[in-house]
Amino acid sequence: MTLNKHAMKHFPGCILFHVDFSFFQWRHRKTTVVAALMLLSCSVWSQEFDAVKLDQYFDLLEENNKFMGSVAISQEGKLIYTRSVGYCDVTSESKATAASRYRIGSISKTFTAVLVFKAVTAGKLSLDQTLDGFFPEIPNAEIITIKQMLGNRSGIHNFTDDPAYVTYMTQKKTEAEMVEIIAKAGSDFEPDSKYQYSNSNFVLLTYILEKNMGKPYPKLLEEFIIEPLGLTNTYVGQKIGTKDNECKSYMYLDKWQEHPETDMSVPVGAGAIVSNPTDIVKFSDALFGGDLLDMEHVEAMKKITDGYGLGLFSFPFHERTSYGHTGGIDGFSSLFGHFDDGNVSFALTSNGANMNTNDIAIAVLSTVYNKPFELPKFNSYKVDPEQMEVYVGNYTAPDFPLDMSIFIEDGMLKGRATGQSAFTLDAVDEHQFEFVSAGIQIIFDPEEKAMLFKQRGVKVNFTKE
Repeated sequence: MTLNKHAMKHFPGCILFHVDFSFFQWRHRKTTVVAALMLLSCSVWSQEFDAVKLDQYFDLLEENNKFMGSVAISQEGKLIYTRSVGYCDVTSESKATAASRYRIGSISKTFTAVLVFKAVTAGKLSLDQTLDGFFPEIPNAEIITIKQMLGNRSGIHNFTDDPAYVTYMTQKKTEAEMVEIIAKAGSDFEPDSKYQYSNSNFVLLTYILEKNMGKPYPKLLEEFIIEPLGLTNTYVGQKIGTKDNECKSYMYLDKWQEHPETDMSVPVGAGAIVSNPTDIVKFSDALFGGDLLDMEHVEAMKKITDGYGLGLFSFPFHERTSYGHTGGIDGFSSLFGHFDDGNVSFALTSNGANMNTNDIAIAVLSTVYNKPFELPKFNSYKVDPEQMEVYVGNYTAPDFPLDMSIFIEDGMLKGRATGQSAFTLDAVDEHQFEFVSAGIQIIFDPEEKAMLFKQRGVKVNFTKE
């Protein structure tokens, strides 16, 4: 369950990662998963790389059920580190390896943007073309351009923000059905007047590529990116096949529990690609090295307006700047970035996290740039069962659309917002609990029969009925 805001504040010395296609959403709220990764140290590139300490870090995460997934780092086009932890399939206890494959969510958008520029190079598309030549039923189609869609400046409403999304996300959808959903959702603002992240843009761009290039999206991906780069673990996903080393995704609710599986006909080029960190860093190195596109087009992708380029985010790290993207779909989360400083690419894919994965990125990049970081000490604060009873009840807030139920199940304190899945609350101190993977903190005040709910900058005061 996640509650977030579209706006991303730009902090000096920080990296901000944007994730979307998250299954857990507050209903009746227009949300996009936004996580702030703050790297507050600055150094020059160092050739030292403490792989032993980074291995210890991932050992601790695995031992404490904090993370399942894989990471890869390249420098000057060569892999310098890979690591995989956890299970690809919990039921069969199939361990993740460097060859394991994950759904990478919105990192797919960067691949799609590359294909758009391939079409531009081939004379099949122009960035100034308007949408009405393809889908005139979309509101404002006559003034929405391909470039605006690439930059999330079209005003086309994001269909994954709507409560109805979770009712059909697991069902196969045709192009006609998806276009109808997007068209009916309407427009949120005048085209090019501002930036607002919308998966709808890249779903429509997928269909436009197929029409103008005369091939289905998976074939375009294979012809223009996969085969030239030799990406052996990258393709458009279908139903998850564990026998093909594809990982299922999970949520940690006192144990790893499997997520519902989005049908890949829904996100298509906005979030349907399967890959792994080794392939992603190879893609990153090729893209930013000019091996996929003319550097003129790469620079156009990197030109950031209101926080987003053309299929890319920029992630500042003090005097450094990296470019890349993030992704989140079902229980998967992912990110990749490229730093010119040291010619470094890194990628992380996760099929289950019981912590803020931004902390993992901090550890990885601190190792890359030879900066100190602490090995985690996971909380062991214990709460007596009798104490947990005082928190149980239904909580409401006058200006918040959802009630919050707090209950005990299998000896664990849990929470559930109206219409949402339950989540486990881990004790961190007296009256204080957290659900780390969603960035939720709850502070109870039993005497006042109240609780303070916090999530990534949002604070809500609830009162027990």
